[in-house]
Amino acid sequence: MAHEHQHGGDPVASRDPRVFFQQGCPVCGRRLEIDVNLLGRRVYCQHCGGRFVAMDASLITTAAPMPPAEERIDALLEQAALVLERASADGDVD
Repeated sequence: MAHEHQHGGDPVASRDPRVFFQQGCPVCGRRLEIDVNLLGRRVYCQHCGGRFVAMDASLITTAAPMPPAEERIDALLEQAALVLERASADGDVD
């Protein structure tokens, strides 16, 4: 993340005001940095395209159980099929 430096100004005012938290994708398991403004909203994993609700685990008192592996695999296969379908429609895949 790049920060602008201003000479003679307030150093706090020049900082990037965005704050992020980390959450694992429930489909592929990758750790993602998510803007706190997206808490409670549906987001997409930039790696696998999996959809999930952004939640900071430190704010949750009881952790929700992880879906069974079969459900995660099915969701990942469904996302892969959609990506392949879009790519073939665009002529990107033989």
